[in-house]
Amino acid sequence: MAGSAAEEKTFRRFLELFTREMRMPLHESDPVPMRPLSDLVSEDEIEGECLDLCLQHLYKYNCPCSLAAALARKVLTETSGRFFSAPCLTVFCFFDFAEIEAVTVARLVFNILFEMCCLWLKELPFHRRPLPYYETSIHAIKNMRRKMEDKHVIIPDFNTLFNIQDQEEQAFFAVFDGHGGVDAAIYAANHLHVNLVHQESFSQDPIEALCKAFKVTDERFVKKASREKLRCGTTGVVTFLRGQTLYVAWLGDSQVILVRRGQVVELMKPHKPDREDEKKRIEALGGCVIWFGTWRVNGSLSVSRAIGDSEHKPYICGDADHSVFPLDGSEDYLILACDGFWDTVSPEEAVRVVSDHLQENSGDTTMIAHKLVASARDAGSSDNITVIVVFLRDPRSPPPTSIEITVGSVSVRVNKTNEVLMTFYSWTLRRRERVCTQFCYEP
Repeated sequence: MAGSAAEEKTFRRFLELFTREMRMPLHESDPVPMRPLSDLVSEDEIEGECLDLCLQHLYKYNCPCSLAAALARKVLTETSGRFFSAPCLTVFCFFDFAEIEAVTVARLVFNILFEMCCLWLKELPFHRRPLPYYETSIHAIKNMRRKMEDKHVIIPDFNTLFNIQDQEEQAFFAVFDGHGGVDAAIYAANHLHVNLVHQESFSQDPIEALCKAFKVTDERFVKKASREKLRCGTTGVVTFLRGQTLYVAWLGDSQVILVRRGQVVELMKPHKPDREDEKKRIEALGGCVIWFGTWRVNGSLSVSRAIGDSEHKPYICGDADHSVFPLDGSEDYLILACDGFWDTVSPEEAVRVVSDHLQENSGDTTMIAHKLVASARDAGSSDNITVIVVFLRDPRSPPPTSIEITVGSVSVRVNKTNEVLMTFYSWTLRRRERVCTQFCYEP
């Protein structure tokens, strides 16, 4: 698991503190350290619930992300092997559908997690790969709302969490903004990434897999909501990184922006009821968009796409939009946030807040999300606010030199060393083509 002596020491120190803090094993009458938010789970929900319980609990103790991902994967494997032989397993059957008591699952998960931590403290596996730079700053507040209905997901080491061996390094970040209750946001946060990795198209076409994962998550939550009499929904924005490509999928009005060389790059357009194409889609289905304090679908919801909201379908649809962006190394960071942030803070203002904070704190990123949340609150936001900042390069290092190479009518910008240019120049001379080069340094 560890990739260096320093990292191994960090991992061992965490395991020592964690096993000392946990009081295990849990017996049938013992409360679990973190109670599941659903009372019952179905068989196809166990993977997502198990991974979420492990990650949330480990992150609460500041577990390093790679160690948390490896432990969660190992716990899931062990849980799957022992599950139906577990004592006191209560299964509730509803016609042709079965659900299991969630607290029983949680108790088994936490006991196995403790076992794995004790084993790894004695002998730590050594197989972790070097990872790309993904430093994150996260902050979420209830603000002036009665309940907190936002959820977010941070998986910098996606390959370890899902034991993926044959792909470039991958990472997953998401924000879900619930309405009418938090159940839909919790469900999406626990299961969308699991549904993503199980799509047949995942290996070859991540964007198709992402859109299908949104659809599957929506369909399964609608069924769960029907069984449990839930009336809620959630918007969502997901960024999935594979190698040097950024994949974005979203529905509703949560948003992500990319910042490259200090400038905003628009990645998406949120789904608002008054967006012209959304308005036409809704009206073509027989619905309407009217002003009632804000633009609303049929005078009710102020979003036009969401997971859940079965009573408002098909006007509120569960089809995600998507975009794909190649990365060249000059990207600074991503900002993912719910509408409680973007309704009061423009992308340009968000970049200014980040830039000022980095300058004032010598590149330290720790409190950047807190600063962004505070700026939205100070600007008048009363909604739940969730902000994730994902740094794609170390802000304490100088930006890369940008080289623009033009051959004929074709221009290429690369962020490499002069050796790349010289190699390209020699090749073009051999081809007897004219070469025009321009060096640019863009802070």
